[in-house]
Amino acid sequence: IAKVSTSGYYKWLKIVDEPNIDHKDYLLVKEQYEKGKQKWGWRTIQMKLHTQGVCMNYKKIIRIMRKYGLTAKIRKQNPYKAIMKKTQEHRVHDNLLDRQFGQEVPDRVYSTDITYLPFRGTFAYLSPVKDLATREIISWQVSLHIDMTLVLNTMQQLKQQRKNNSTVIHTMIHSDQGAHYTSPQYAHMIKQMGMVQSMSRKGNCIDNAPIESFFGHFKDEIDYTDCKTFEALKQCIDEYMDYYNNHRPQWSLNKMTPAQYRSHLLTA
Repeated sequence: IAKVSTSGYYKWLKIVDEPNIDHKDYLLVKEQYEKGKQKWGWRTIQMKLHTQGVCMNYKKIIRIMRKYGLTAKIRKQNPYKAIMKKTQEHRVHDNLLDRQFGQEVPDRVYSTDITYLPFRGTFAYLSPVKDLATREIISWQVSLHIDMTLVLNTMQQLKQQRKNNSTVIHTMIHSDQGAHYTSPQYAHMIKQMGMVQSMSRKGNCIDNAPIESFFGHFKDEIDYTDCKTFEALKQCIDEYMDYYNNHRPQWSLNKMTPAQYRSHLLTA
């Protein structure tokens, strides 16, 4: 008879039996794992086992799942929701404009957005602000980067234009629900300028039809394919804006240019 202590013998029996115990627990865990279509983690599995009268320590469930490769298939987080979660300050505003595009007071309502311009294998981005009464493009900025600086610079230019040419207060500025326009930086600047925000309903471009209409004319009428540098592109766009505001009559403006129509409204 081998010289083995009683405690040592029972310890040996426990080790011998462990694989069988593990296997039984494994079958219980695997059953729930399969029921959950391989998407349940240890918390859900422990809860499901508990409802069936099986009390199993969470550490054991984790160990078994690791040992037998029972990895939960976790759904990828929606990137848009992840961004919004990290920036809880972002805020969507009501559609105050409500498609009332026929404005008659200059500087009372503006429309803004960003459009992409294919340029030498990459993109440039145009951010304009349109006056809904006069159809003028009041301010605009062009950039190779679609970041907050583009939008804030557009607003800074608008601020200077209003300082020089407008006394209207509580102006409304309408946009879509893009991250630039829901950002706290943008909201703060708009508030500082004494304006109020309005936003299109989600995924409804018709709510911002005036600026979309301008983008259509802009892309039909401007030819910047010969621009070899970004500076040349900016100059080309600046020249078009001057043409659009001061030299391009519109039927809807009684055959006047946007600049002429502004003067007409202010003297009427």
